Parts: sequence; structure tokens; C-alpha cells
Amino acid sequence: MKAYLALISAAVIGLAACSQEPAKPAENAAPAASEAAPAETAAPADAAPASEAAPADSAAAPAAGNCATTVEANDAMQFNTKEIQVSKACKEFTVTLKHTGTQPKESMGHNIVIGKAEDMDGIFKDGAGAAATDYVKADDARVVAHTKLVGGGEEASLTLDPAKLAGGEYKFACTFPGHGALMNGKVTLVD
Repeated sequence: MKAYLALISAAVIGLAACSQEPAKPAENAAPAASEAAPAETAAPADAAPASEAAPADSAAAPAAGNCATTVEANDAMQFNTKEIQVSKACKEFTVTLKHTGTQPKESMGHNIVIGKAEDMDGIFKDGAGAAATDYVKADDARVVAHTKLVGGGEEASLTLDPAKLAGGEYKFACTFPGHGALMNGKVTLVD
């Protein structure tokens, strides 16, 4: 029976990961007895969440005047925002990536990599073979900032100087192979 449930679970996860629809919560599913509830980690008090359980096409993650924001990623290869707004008034800006899924980083890892829009294809290409450095080419000058690769229940942060975003169009994306087509958005410098 356990093998049967494992196969069904794997099929559902596989189909959900390929779906363009946001994941829907299972209302009647009972967790397996061997599953432990993941520990929740509180976000830093100065971090403004991008949104609370927002769909992937939600509004921008606001700078909120506090120089920090949180972006969530899930096992369906989705960020909860398509835009990160960075205040020009900040000396440093911190983005915290929170992986709300359950899969390990080896199979469904996520990161946030920020670079100029025209450089992102090269960043993806060069990072594809860089598993040892979280799918970011070591010392890649095109990368403004990036987080480490995280798995389900984990989080990581990056800190950048907003002045580095002046003069150009910037994007953020997950560089885990195959994720960048769905997991990307704009980084906007705001007053």
C-alpha cells in the first residue's frame, strides 16, 4: 500500500510541477505517519513579505521603505511575485528567498539571481553546468547579486547596493536548470 501511495504522490507532484496553474491545497489528504511537520521560520522583523500566499502573477514585492522584502518559491516552480521594487533611498537592500515547498534542493532547488535583462540568457547558460556553485558561474561579473540554492522549508538572503541597479533593465530568476522560463521577474528601482 505504501508503494502505491508513493507512486500516486510522485505522479501528482510531477504533474503539478509541469502545470501553469498555482498549486491548490489538498483539503482531505491526510499526511503519512512518517512525515514530520516542517518547522516554520519567522521572517526577520524588518522584512516585508512580497505578499501573503499570492499567486505567481501578483503585484510587485514593494520596497516598503524598509529596504527588505521576501519572495516565496514553491514546488510548482513559481515565485509569488513578478516584480521586486528596490528603493533608491536604501543604502543596502535585502531580498529573502523562502522556499515554501517540501522537495529537496537536489530535485527542486531554487535561488534568486539578479542581473541585467540582456545578460540573463548568458547567466543561465553558464550557470547550467555549475551545480557546485548553486547554478551560478563562479565570479560571474554579470550577476549583481544572488542567493544560495535552497530546498523545501529553507531560506536564504542576498543584499545589494541599489546604486548597482541604475541605468538599465534588471531581472531576477531562478537558475536551477529548467526553472528560469517560469521563475523570473523584473527588478525595479523606485523613489
